[in-house]
Amino acid sequence: MGLNACAGAPDGVPLVPDSPVAGTVAGAERSAVHPLVLEDGDYVEGTLESGAEPAELRLVDWQGRPIRLLLDGTTGREVFRFVAEPGMAALRVTLRSPGGYELTLTRRIAVGDQHPVLVGHLSPAIEALAADLKRGGSTEPFWREVARRGTPLVEPLEPGRVVMTFLARGARHSVRLLGGPTSDHEILERLGDSDVWFKSFVVPSSTRLSYQVAPDVPDFPGTCRECREAILAQLRADPLNRYPWPADAPDPYNQFSLVELPDAPPQPGIGGEAEPAGRLVTERFASRILGNARDVAVYVPPGVDPAGAGTVLLLLFDGPDYLNRRAPIPVVLDRLTGDDRLPPTVGVFIANPSAEARARELPANPAFAAMLADELVPWLASRIGIQPRPDRTVLAGSSYGGLAAVTAALARPDRFGNALSISGSFWWHPDDAAPDRPEYVAGLVALHERRPVRVFLSAGLFETTADDEIGILESSRHLRDVLEAKGYDVVYRDYAAGHDYFAWRGALGDGLLALFRRRR
Repeated sequence: MGLNACAGAPDGVPLVPDSPVAGTVAGAERSAVHPLVLEDGDYVEGTLESGAEPAELRLVDWQGRPIRLLLDGTTGREVFRFVAEPGMAALRVTLRSPGGYELTLTRRIAVGDQHPVLVGHLSPAIEALAADLKRGGSTEPFWREVARRGTPLVEPLEPGRVVMTFLARGARHSVRLLGGPTSDHEILERLGDSDVWFKSFVVPSSTRLSYQVAPDVPDFPGTCRECREAILAQLRADPLNRYPWPADAPDPYNQFSLVELPDAPPQPGIGGEAEPAGRLVTERFASRILGNARDVAVYVPPGVDPAGAGTVLLLLFDGPDYLNRRAPIPVVLDRLTGDDRLPPTVGVFIANPSAEARARELPANPAFAAMLADELVPWLASRIGIQPRPDRTVLAGSSYGGLAAVTAALARPDRFGNALSISGSFWWHPDDAAPDRPEYVAGLVALHERRPVRVFLSAGLFETTADDEIGILESSRHLRDVLEAKGYDVVYRDYAAGHDYFAWRGALGDGLLALFRRRR
């Protein structure tokens, strides 16, 4: 029986997972009660957003008597957790002064879905090897099988999920993994005193990622940042992986290793080596507004007339990173326009003057938006004759570039009617932002009237952060919700991937098709 399935259950909007409940409190009690529909043993996570008003959150029984204090005097957005027990009928929100709040159950895990901690190893192959070593066996048969299969090892778990195990052999004291199915450096574990180092993860069967390994990273006295950055001295492609990327890199230190599971979605315009068939011209562009200069490369696919009435103008940030073999976007444009999936499209690849300028210009910088709208677009018109309508112009980018695409389009919808964000850094906020408003862009959207901008957002399922911090995945999903609530035309996709050009090159094609696909 549900915990509050009894007479006398409290009034108020019931709480169900992923359905935020907003309310206001006034009067002497300044509290509101929301019934829970749970079963004994359910694990529950949620958030309470109260802005600047200190808030208290309690579990109460069906008569309103307090059972447990979950949050006490918190402001802004706070996370709470509990395990449902008999008698827990509702959550009561109390504010110290009249005001508004938003209460959300973000997660509910039934008892039947709460799996016990695994005893032994997640990977059956590692479990079998550990047992064999205890019997006095050798690792040689294991490594012969690894050489036959390649790494990482992928073993079935259940429909839609697999166990993925990264391996290294013979390190002296440590192995780190960068680019695996998390957003952090991962440390491989040594199997006893053998030559096997490993780390296993449960991942979707649609996973696509690139990664590197770093054996025996130096450990020396220094700051946390210095020790963390020491991984760069040893990062290289996995020598046991069969898919180095790019294949023609000068050495393994400049390569990544690829993983592309069978259920990974197709990447539009990607497949097979090819050279761009159109015209690529790079010029130096100087900005009076920003007081600097940068390279701007313009790509026109075969048969595309930049001055055509329906031509799409794609402005892509971090441009050089999308002109190489890791993300060959000119070839993608050739294929998508050539087979008539996209209308004629001109690609403009915008470089950064420096890393410092990138960090200053891309995160929600009004001057950068003004440069794009008032200097770059007129400059392009003078160079190639393009006269783009806002609804045929798209700003696009990844990471900080995704943040810039959305914020610049919202700042200048008179020029830019579309924004395409890939793994956008929507966790970002100005240094002087209020501590209870960390998601700056979502706040801007909520405060302002809807702009005539269509938005494509995407994020990787592995782009989460530890503890209760807001990462790319969480902030992208939240921004999607806020945009939809304001009436924006939004397309959202997430991928079983990380912060990774191997996934981004496909997401860019997905975004262009979502915004401009030709109807047949």
